[in-house]
Order: sequence, then structure tokens, then C-alpha cells
Amino acid sequence: MALINENYLKLPGSYLFSEIAKRVEAYKAANPDADIIKLGIGDVTKPLPEAVITSMHKAVDEMADEKTFRGYGPEPGYNFLIEKIIEFDFGTRGVSLDMDEIFVSDGSKSDTANFQEIFGVDNKIAVTDPVYPVYIDSNVMAGRSGTLGADGKWTNLIYMPCTAENGFVPELPIEKADLIYLCFPNNPTGTTISKTELKKWVDYAKANQAIILYDAAYEAYIQEEDVAHSIYEIEGAKEVAIEFRSFSKNAGFTGTRCSYTVVPKEVMGYTAAGEAIDINKLWNRRHATKFNGVPYIIQKGAEAVYSKEGQKQIKALVDYYMFNAKLIREGIQSTGIEVFGGVNAPYIWLKTPKGMDSWSFFDKVLNDVNIVGTPGAGFGPSGEGYFRLTAFASRESTEEAIKRFTTKFKL
Repeated sequence: MALINENYLKLPGSYLFSEIAKRVEAYKAANPDADIIKLGIGDVTKPLPEAVITSMHKAVDEMADEKTFRGYGPEPGYNFLIEKIIEFDFGTRGVSLDMDEIFVSDGSKSDTANFQEIFGVDNKIAVTDPVYPVYIDSNVMAGRSGTLGADGKWTNLIYMPCTAENGFVPELPIEKADLIYLCFPNNPTGTTISKTELKKWVDYAKANQAIILYDAAYEAYIQEEDVAHSIYEIEGAKEVAIEFRSFSKNAGFTGTRCSYTVVPKEVMGYTAAGEAIDINKLWNRRHATKFNGVPYIIQKGAEAVYSKEGQKQIKALVDYYMFNAKLIREGIQSTGIEVFGGVNAPYIWLKTPKGMDSWSFFDKVLNDVNIVGTPGAGFGPSGEGYFRLTAFASRESTEEAIKRFTTKFKL
């Protein structure tokens, strides 16, 4: 008899996005002429930068020539890409890393989910609330979560509320945490924290022999000075933090798939007997066993991101989406709705008006102005009463959406 991992049965399923799709389809069926604008999903719409396309075309030609053809590549990534990552993403910020501390992969979503595999099931997990669902779901699958309560919380997880009342800054947990998921700039709230606040988390992790799993997928969107682009800008972070980075949102690689994870050799985990173990070696073993590496063609495209033209072109992409974010933020604010985010991130987080719950607001926005967003309740209990919009649509769709909000939406 083939026994299953029964932790999978605890998962409530893709309730959020299946329910969104169901409501949108029902509305379209009843209103076939409706022009629906989707500002819910965090997917980019602009094409890959020209420098990336040119580099990938050359790489395709190389694969067509026996002299330059490549088969299996190194699982952690090709040196030509890792060298550029270290130079541009960290060296320019005063952070030194070794080549074998970078692991190229096919997405931050994959790595944030997979990284928990190398830790024991008895670790106590702390997450911000609201939260990117992958952090929680992957730990549910592993058996660390406990059971899902009527309040929407898993009994064995530590929830750190991030709401308007605390400025979306999570407080250090009272209960001791072993693994801490932090995402800044944050998905879904679009907010971030200062370097001073981030230092508190590094100090907490050091004091408690904990590890921070730091998702920096949106660092390219940071506009303000006192916001760390990398957690390694904070003193001591290389001893306690793993950082996840992505080419998806800064260079349009959502359909191309390339990212990387930084695992400093100073980061230690522990056996039950208290023996310190190098996390870098464990991740290298896992990575080499379960991953065959990102294709050469894709990595050549990622390398081109760091060329002079590539840097100029990805800045233009970021500027494009951040101008969309500005249009959304200011347009929604003009209606009297309280708005957060959209300054250092491509996400705008709204406070639903008049005490309306997230799903009721979703229905109202869909019916009144034919716009689809994401109910905050789908990101966790503290997301109730909030609503997420993204800046990744086209300029035309964004301008039309704001026109509808400001002329047709009635509170």
C-alpha cells in the first residue's frame, strides 16, 4: 500500500485564486461586454530587455554549433553569471561574497519553498501576517504547521501581524522562533522597514541561534535611502541570513525563470546534540541532488542584465512600473481610500472603506468599475480589511483603471 504524506491533506487548496477566477467568470458570463482590467496578479507585462534577447539569441546559435554546444552545466550556476551577481548586486553595496555562496535557480518561489527541506520538522516557524502563501504552505507540507484553526491560523506557527496600526513593521516574537521568513519590500503590502529595524531582526537571530529566510525579490524597486537592498548590508547578517533574489520582476523573467539564492558559509544550523553544521554545504548537497541547473541560454540572458545597456534597460522597466504604482496610489488616495505601499514596491495595499471585508470590496470593485484585485484576506488573517493592486499592467490599462476609480467608483 502506497502511503501518502498526509500533511498535504491539511492544505485548504488554492482557495484564493480559484475563488477569484470563479467570481470573475461568473461576472463575465452575466456581463459579456464588460471590459475587465486585471490588477490582481503579480506578473509583468513588458517584454524582455533588448540586451537580454540579443544575448539569448547568441546563446541559441552557440547551442547549434558543435564547437560551442553545452550539455549539463554546473548545478550552482555558471561562473560568468555568478561573477556579475557578486560584483553588481553586492560589491557595489560593500558586501563581499564568495563564488560558492551563490546558487542560481529557476525562481525565488521554488527556493523559498524548497529551502525548508534541509531543516528538521521540530523547528518553530515565524511569518509576517499577511504573508506570501508559499512560506506557509511549504511548511504545512513538511509537517511543521499543526492544524488550521477557525481563526485562519496554523497552531504551530508564530504569526507577526503587520497592519496600519503598527506601520506594517513586525514585532520581534515573544515565543522563540527558529526560522523567520521576512520579505522586504513586502509582498503583499508593498511596504518596507528601515535598516535600524532590520538590524533588530539580525540581533534577534544571533541571540536565539535562529536563521532568517530573507526574500528580496523586489529590491530593484526600492526608491528611498534608508532601506536595505540586501540584508547583508546589516552588520552580522552573514552569520544568520539566507537571501533570495530574482530576475523575474526587475528584468521580466517571469516566463523565462532565473533567480539565485545566497547562502553565506557563516550561517550555521545545529544537530539535536548541538553540533554546528554549515548550511551552505547542506544546500549545496540538496541543490546538486534535486536540481540540474538553469539552462545556459537563460543564464546568458541573465548575465546581459548586468551589461551597460542591460542596466539601463532594466532601470527603464522598473521606472515604468513604479510610475504605474504612483498613478494607482495617488488616484486611489484621491477617492478618500487609505493607501499604503507603492513607494518602494510595485504593490499598492488599500484599506477597505467603511469596515467592508476584503471579498465584499472585491465584488464591489469588480461590479462598479470592472477591475480585478486581490482580497487581503487571502494572504492571512491580518490581511482582512485590505486589498492588493499591482502596478504590472500596461500604462494604458493602469490609466483607464484609475480613470474608472476616480469617476465611477462610489463609496
